[in-house]
Amino acid sequence: MSDAVNDVWRKYLLQLQLHPLRTKAITSAVLGGFSDAVAQKIAGANKLQFRRLLLFMLYGFAYAGPFGHFLHKLMDKLFKGKKGNETVAKKVILEQITSSPWNNFFFMMYYGLVIEGRPWKIVMNKVQKDFPSVQLTAWKFWPIVGWLNYQYIPLQFRVLFHSLAASCWGIFLNLKARSVAIKKA
Repeated sequence: MSDAVNDVWRKYLLQLQLHPLRTKAITSAVLGGFSDAVAQKIAGANKLQFRRLLLFMLYGFAYAGPFGHFLHKLMDKLFKGKKGNETVAKKVILEQITSSPWNNFFFMMYYGLVIEGRPWKIVMNKVQKDFPSVQLTAWKFWPIVGWLNYQYIPLQFRVLFHSLAASCWGIFLNLKARSVAIKKA
């Protein structure tokens, strides 16, 4: 790595140590914005919608980063001192039956109500229609991410790793949540 990259990484690590919640929130915001920019380009946008991109960044900053920070702290408390494959499996299962459905539901609601500005009824119809397939797809993707995260990633880097994976997942969710084909209910 170049000296500039090493310097940026050292500064990031220092901020992560001094201000973990803020650093994770900002990291999640940046990656959320990146994810949306990519999703917009994949969807064929000629020009980025900056309001939308900023709303994705707000989601990462105000919700996703802090949620991940506290989730991983809670998991470490619940399984304090326990290691090994059985413990990792329990963490993954617990995460998948609790936070995974909630996060997908919350994202779909946020997307429809805040980002698209659609009425409650239309958003609820969209969520009812698409949530089962989104969640089933999530259960194919996130357990692998969770396993790697709990098995190999130190606690202070779990939100970063999760946010990197979430930027890929966000592209999928973003494209899935689009309401272009929705007709008024």
